[in-house]
Amino acid sequence: MPHRVAVLALDGVLPLDLGIPARVFNEACEPDGTRLYSVATCSLGGRPVRTHEDYRIVVEHDESALATADTVVLATQEPGEHLLATGELPGDIAAALDRIGPRTRIVSLCTSAFLLAAAGLLDGARATTHWALCDALARLFPQVEVDPDVLFVDNDRILTSAGGAAGIDLCLHLVRRDHGAAVASAAARRCVVAPWREGGQAQFIEHPVPHDADRSTSATRQWALDRLAEPITLDDMARHSHMSARTFTRRFRSEVGSSPLKWLAQQRLAHARLLLETTGLPVARIATACGFGDPVALRKHFYANLGLSPLAYRRAHNAPEALATR
Repeated sequence: MPHRVAVLALDGVLPLDLGIPARVFNEACEPDGTRLYSVATCSLGGRPVRTHEDYRIVVEHDESALATADTVVLATQEPGEHLLATGELPGDIAAALDRIGPRTRIVSLCTSAFLLAAAGLLDGARATTHWALCDALARLFPQVEVDPDVLFVDNDRILTSAGGAAGIDLCLHLVRRDHGAAVASAAARRCVVAPWREGGQAQFIEHPVPHDADRSTSATRQWALDRLAEPITLDDMARHSHMSARTFTRRFRSEVGSSPLKWLAQQRLAHARLLLETTGLPVARIATACGFGDPVALRKHFYANLGLSPLAYRRAHNAPEALATR
């Protein structure tokens, strides 16, 4: 059976954000086109939902869909005056959230982190929301460790995301976590979005579009991606961009939201994951192909970022192992 996703829409929902889960999860498919997820959008009582814009949305399900879901997504909603004033959930919303099973994965998009915090689901945990509301979330719920600088936070069962397009990143992250990088990348291509933005990337990038295209770091990024197997230093990238290392680092961070070397390590790790999932290459060959140099360094990065070894990752994704131990 496909993984069941229930998306809860409440009054004040942002229509763009509401459509993100279905758009991403419905594009995650088996090679024969079979969908890996089924998505149901629900509301309290199955009633039409007043959106943040000038129209209402009619849904097909009521909150009973939350009880049978494998993943529940709380779409971006206005927190509401009652919640912001008291830190407490309105009774009907609290009752709806009580329907969620103890093992069900729960995801909040943007401001729905306020709902999870009010329900006590973020107590003692790290979480995020839209950068403009992180201070409000931290003041209202001091028991939550609010991180304003990331796109999303994965606490295994509970996940929170920043605003806007970060919801796409989080949904693709879940597809990647459930089915691997190849399926997530294919879904991203069908949605025509970037396949890889790591959760720790900055929410707010100072200059998302460079003022001077000739001084952008994009050409150097592509140059580095074409040479992941080679040793690449900060000075190498700066020299390719015809900038000093200091200027290159400042411009790179303003465009990408990450330091050059951190970004490079993320790209190498992403490529290693893809090779582990889709080929039977030995781990030593993959380490070399991705620029880690040797299996020890590759294993160190896998444990630090994913909590398991490369071979355990390959087994978890049912990848070919014919050459894995040669």
